[in-house]
Amino acid sequence: MSENKNEKNLRELLHKVRVAQEKFATYPQEKVDEIFRAAAMKANAARLELAQMAVDETGMGVFEDKVLKNHYAAEYIYNRYKNEKTCGIIERDEANGYTRIAEPIGVAAAIVPTTNPTSTAIFKALICLKTRNGLIVSPHPRAKNCTVAAAKIVLDAAVAAGAPEDIIAWLDEPSVESSAWLMREADIILATGGPQMVKAAYSSGKPAIGVGAGNTPAVFDKSANVRLAVSSVLHSKTFDNGVICASEQAVVVAKEIYDEVKNAFAMQGGYFLTDEEKETMREVMFGGGKLNAAIVGQTAGQIANLAGISVGKDVKVLIGEVEDTGENEPFAKEKLSPVLAMYKAEDFTDALDKADALVRGGGLGHTAAIYIDEEGAKENLAAFERRMKACRILVNTPAAQGGIGDLYNFRLTPSLTLGCGSWGGNSVCENVGIKELINVKTVAERRENMLWLRAPEKVYFKRGCLKSAIEELGENVYARKRAFVVTDKFLYDHGVCKKITDELDGLGIAHTEFFEVMPDPTLATAKEGARRMAAFAPDVIIALGGGSPMDAAKIMWTMYEHPETAFEELAMRFMDIRKRVYAFPKMGKKAMFVAIPTTAGTGSEVTPFAVITDEKTGAKYPLADYELMPTMAICDVELMLDIPKGLTANAGFDALSHAVEAVASVAASDFTDALAIHAIELLNQYLPRAYEYGRGDIEAREKVANGATMSGLAFANAFLGVCHSMAHKLGAYWHLPHGMANALLLTHVMKFNASTKPRKMGTFPQYAYPDCLARYARIAKAIGCEGETDETSFANLIARIEELRRVLNLPESIKDALKEKATEQEFLQSVDEMSRDAFDDQCTGANPRYPLVEEIKEMYLDAYYGKSRAKD
Repeated sequence: MSENKNEKNLRELLHKVRVAQEKFATYPQEKVDEIFRAAAMKANAARLELAQMAVDETGMGVFEDKVLKNHYAAEYIYNRYKNEKTCGIIERDEANGYTRIAEPIGVAAAIVPTTNPTSTAIFKALICLKTRNGLIVSPHPRAKNCTVAAAKIVLDAAVAAGAPEDIIAWLDEPSVESSAWLMREADIILATGGPQMVKAAYSSGKPAIGVGAGNTPAVFDKSANVRLAVSSVLHSKTFDNGVICASEQAVVVAKEIYDEVKNAFAMQGGYFLTDEEKETMREVMFGGGKLNAAIVGQTAGQIANLAGISVGKDVKVLIGEVEDTGENEPFAKEKLSPVLAMYKAEDFTDALDKADALVRGGGLGHTAAIYIDEEGAKENLAAFERRMKACRILVNTPAAQGGIGDLYNFRLTPSLTLGCGSWGGNSVCENVGIKELINVKTVAERRENMLWLRAPEKVYFKRGCLKSAIEELGENVYARKRAFVVTDKFLYDHGVCKKITDELDGLGIAHTEFFEVMPDPTLATAKEGARRMAAFAPDVIIALGGGSPMDAAKIMWTMYEHPETAFEELAMRFMDIRKRVYAFPKMGKKAMFVAIPTTAGTGSEVTPFAVITDEKTGAKYPLADYELMPTMAICDVELMLDIPKGLTANAGFDALSHAVEAVASVAASDFTDALAIHAIELLNQYLPRAYEYGRGDIEAREKVANGATMSGLAFANAFLGVCHSMAHKLGAYWHLPHGMANALLLTHVMKFNASTKPRKMGTFPQYAYPDCLARYARIAKAIGCEGETDETSFANLIARIEELRRVLNLPESIKDALKEKATEQEFLQSVDEMSRDAFDDQCTGANPRYPLVEEIKEMYLDAYYGKSRAKD
């Protein structure tokens, strides 16, 4: 037949199968399963006749064993996949909007080897039917008739059960050229055969599932059950005269049991070749430089006759005792026959070295076996598992039968195509099954994250609540015995700390104080506090003060509970606190944490956040995890009545920025909005009075304190935004109070966020579109400065916040704030680096408008000069 005519015939054949497959692809699962079952039953029924055909045609293997392989290919494959979903929706998660839909790939080209011509054809035909794929079989020329017969039996049964007539086809005149054409034109290739055929499949340009050569070593550890090991190897090596690629090609035996193993082999049908016979056998096996096809699948006696060696009828395996594991030793190669190499290992390391060399010498990725006491020699077993570059590690198992799966281990997928992974140059490392023949569409519907409202176990507020709250520490609820108080020197020297310790004394709770915390607490301070904490061994930690003592105390608490923890891990950035790479350690096993604020601003008493400064670099690290949430917060305004005006202004504006950013955050919710917006109302109304009158207006002081804590609860759950990211860096670079830094930046960030056409928006499922302008308008309405439109409401809100900043005598620009600290040139020289650092700050991710570094720089410059320069 001419080449053009042959290609025309192939195209017509492929077209017929494609048409059938397109029809088959519309079948429902129930009908596919009916066809799958009918085909498996007919193949099973034909197992004897197909086995006889294979032996007669190829002259290889053992009839009875081929019967078993045919039976296995039908029964075990059906049993494994009979209940698997392969059509339409195979998985649906309504809550998470996740659907997986199975679709067939199309037409598969099946390359079938001469060693397993009928069982492999049955296997590939059945898995294609189960997955609604068409199949064209390319038989080996030496096994054409039996392979086609197997394919036809499956096809006829499938068609009788309702499958399209041409769903399975085959090449009537197989050749290298026709197989190559088929592999180029099919949609996927199932390649089982020699290395050259598999290489051709992978070179075809189409997805190929090929398998590598096997050269399975079996290590006999000194702890092995010799009787089991020898019997298993003989059982495997003689099965179908050794043509299964997973069968053992060599045994590596510990010297302690070598003689015993040798005797056992001899007693059970192993024939040990003499040195002269080994040399002859080397020539017979690989005299032409490649495996002699005449020995493949023959009996030990037949192979011995080819070498002029006379052996008894009871000889099952020819064994050559050798030392070399390299490529120049024929016994070290895959022989596909009942010929076995045997090596003596001086110790287990030597055994590993030899087994590794054998795998690398021709069986990378395939299979390795070991016989060992699984319980008594666990270390050796683990070492073998680590060392072998094989995708199947078989333990105390005959490799031929064990490797194909579901016979000696019932989780190993049954298959007659065994992947060798990247080690063997394959695309799969598992036993090939139906999943390799399905395209899965994943439908991902938009869903919003589960949200929460997390808070301390108890939050006490109202003037005078300190005594009642502290008393609980000594009661049965907590029954604390030793308290470690973290504060600053001012509060310690001016008697504020004594109010706490007096209560502790009255309860009989032992205590010690750490009062060296400074503003912007350093990592060194936290480490020293943790050292003293460990020496004192408290069961309650009390943080007293503003944000600095509370932040420092949280870090000390972490180091006390988990001294092994590296700070770099604690400070690792995350996009979603629920998915962070670093799992924050469980807190509270040694001590509970009580936070008592003396300023109204940071909200640290009710948040899972802490900021610490690296004294070596000056960098500030915001830490965030709900494990850092205090157990108890005691918000007694009595401790805040004498706050200086400057601190009132800075802390109050910090609280205001917390609430505004919580409303704008991509993670904002109804719960956090309720807290944040009411906090803004309180701060807007009462912060000027608290600033002006201090102790003279206790109502204002208390309302501001409530607003600050409510802001903390809001941003503890909604998180913050780029205003805080920028404030962290502005404070770190130029040593400005944190609240002042926020005051200088807040309105500029709000203008940036309010854009209805931002260059980029924040990434969070519940933030559907840019609506920050409307959110800000809600704030304006709440505080009574609403306009006719969202735009006018926003303008009024900006004016109100700027007015509040002036009332609190906070600087109107960074330039004003730095006039005693830095020149314009010095600031401008820092702004690029500061912008990059702010972009990388933990708070940036929750901002509703995703900021580019250049946009952060523009906001810094706007804030520096006190006027808007940035454009949308």
